[in-house]
Amino acid sequence: MPAAVCIGELLVDFVSTEKDVSLSRCPPLLGAPGGAPANVAVGLARLGVASGFIGKIGDDPFGEYLRDALLQNAVDAAHLVSEPGARTTLAFNATRSDGKKDIFFYRNPGADILLHPNDIADDYVASARLLHFGSVSLTHSPSREATLRAVEIAQANGLCISYDPNLRLMLWDSAVEAKKWIWKAMPAADVVKLAEEEWEFITGTCDLDAGSAKILKAGPRLVVVTRGEQGCYYDNGSARGYLPGFLVDPVDPLGAGDGFVAAMLAGLIEVADFGAMSAEDLDDLLTTANAAGALTTQRAGVIPALPTSDEIRAFARTATFRHLALGEGMDAFRDDETEQ
Repeated sequence: MPAAVCIGELLVDFVSTEKDVSLSRCPPLLGAPGGAPANVAVGLARLGVASGFIGKIGDDPFGEYLRDALLQNAVDAAHLVSEPGARTTLAFNATRSDGKKDIFFYRNPGADILLHPNDIADDYVASARLLHFGSVSLTHSPSREATLRAVEIAQANGLCISYDPNLRLMLWDSAVEAKKWIWKAMPAADVVKLAEEEWEFITGTCDLDAGSAKILKAGPRLVVVTRGEQGCYYDNGSARGYLPGFLVDPVDPLGAGDGFVAAMLAGLIEVADFGAMSAEDLDDLLTTANAAGALTTQRAGVIPALPTSDEIRAFARTATFRHLALGEGMDAFRDDETEQ
């Protein structure tokens, strides 16, 4: 049985090979397996953590391609369900030099949201040490109920629960529904990773300290915010800080956050209490995660770009940090024993 189980969307990403060309101009596209939770499952496997994936694909050539991709990357696909008559979800991504996301989904309804609570095997989830999920599978029924069922099993069996809201507003019926369900899932999580560009929508504030305090109050024990080339921010209620990113020239920024999450979770899976981690512990862990995220931008497509431990170590030995805001060092941003 895998140590980590990820649940949610598995799809084919078609990524433009020319930067700053809109999808309406039909730029050349490169197909690659993707979907945030599936990316994390592969990322964990690349880092030596036995992982499995729960999701649904169509009974079509794209579905076969995605199943093979998981198996080729040592991810347990025994609970990847093929739905007769359904079509595998596709995503078309226009690569932008500013790192922002320009994505169009073919998902009407898409096999990924047909995952049913009956597809969830209690013993499979319960036997793991970690469950990771996102909000894309919360957008519609029955995948919403299936995801929450897996979370319920994880809670009952004491698993570490990781949550990446991974906001994709175009997939929700409304912004109100998005915020409602993203927050309904929040209290179940032990660690929450958000991207800076979705921070204000989800937390209602631009302020990272105030927003993280709101999330910690809801139940999670560690909040991490990825900030693109600027690195990341963290807060576990007793230590908070900013860490710089690495200087790289991105080929494709898609999935950098998933590479980051995989490396972060590989380090957290053995940690008993995130709230007791010191700033030094979190600095070490999240610097490694920053390196993994940076490396993921160096190839087109996400799963083909996810790094191994050896690649992360080699990169970290020679890579250069970006300067933090105002040129100050990370100690200037660290605040141990923060009042919440």
